[in-house]
Amino acid sequence: MAKWGEGDPRWIVEERADATNVNNWHWTERNATNWSSEKLKELLVGIQVENEHGSCEVTEVSTVEGEASISNRKGKLIFFYEWNLKAKWKGITKTGTKFKGHIEIPNLSDENDMDDLDISATLSKDQPDTELLALMRKEGAERVRTALGSYVSFLKTEFTQGMILPTANGITTQQPSQFKAKVDKTLIGSNCSKPSANTGVKIPTCKFRIRDIFTTSPGELYRVFLNQEMVQAFTHAPAVVEPEKGGKFHMIGGNVLGEFQELVPQQKIIMKWRYNSWPSEHYATITLTFSGREGETELNIECRSVPKSEEERTKEGWHRYYLQGIKQTFGYGTRLY
Repeated sequence: MAKWGEGDPRWIVEERADATNVNNWHWTERNATNWSSEKLKELLVGIQVENEHGSCEVTEVSTVEGEASISNRKGKLIFFYEWNLKAKWKGITKTGTKFKGHIEIPNLSDENDMDDLDISATLSKDQPDTELLALMRKEGAERVRTALGSYVSFLKTEFTQGMILPTANGITTQQPSQFKAKVDKTLIGSNCSKPSANTGVKIPTCKFRIRDIFTTSPGELYRVFLNQEMVQAFTHAPAVVEPEKGGKFHMIGGNVLGEFQELVPQQKIIMKWRYNSWPSEHYATITLTFSGREGETELNIECRSVPKSEEERTKEGWHRYYLQGIKQTFGYGTRLY
């Protein structure tokens, strides 16, 4: 019997009489069906899109049929998932006319690339034609595709914790293997991006603002951005947050990182903020301003020095993974502006 710290780490048994499947080296399997069902509903419900004709929102996931599992064989993770999904959406035009419809995704599986998913949006049978259907078929479908890519990413990271256990020297025998489905790189939670080298070329940048309303106090919303446990809750991923001036933060596997530059309790947060895939050492400046009124908090976000090529990705990330994430996790939800 090998002793701890000696021999092939796959067979380290630490002098145990029950040395069975040490470090999960032999075949193990974890059922991810129930977890996946809840995660898919969480990610899809609340998706919103808007244009000059009106706005639409996914209100319910009515069908979640399928299964998911993760297997570990000799340190290699094998992902299996196959889902047939149906959801309901509602829309309202600028003139106040309301519509409702359905979304179907029949082929979410490890056999299909994310770009190959069939995402169909239709109106309910009793509904007349509307421009909102085109909105849901284009922008709505893309938001749904992004959410499903996020599910695959979370399946790979959040649910697999503990599937491959440390060896004697504290290093896992093998990292999770790559799976066939591609995760949309617009996701904050994507692990596909790598730090970019500094090219020495001046980067075209832009600035934009986002405004939203939350049904909570300024002090509580302020705390959500600085409390490490709360950040981990609304991003659904590990995070490190040092809530002080000069304090560092990194979130979602290091894909988002930065530093707090100014903290005014219940009023303002100014931070250096970047995606890990941005050119080396390039940061945007993000200013969060909190103002309260009658049980609500108005949050104004000013984003400056964002790479022009990253404008839409950054807006999408803040809307989905910060604003909607906070509302869905803590129940502070109202409609986005």
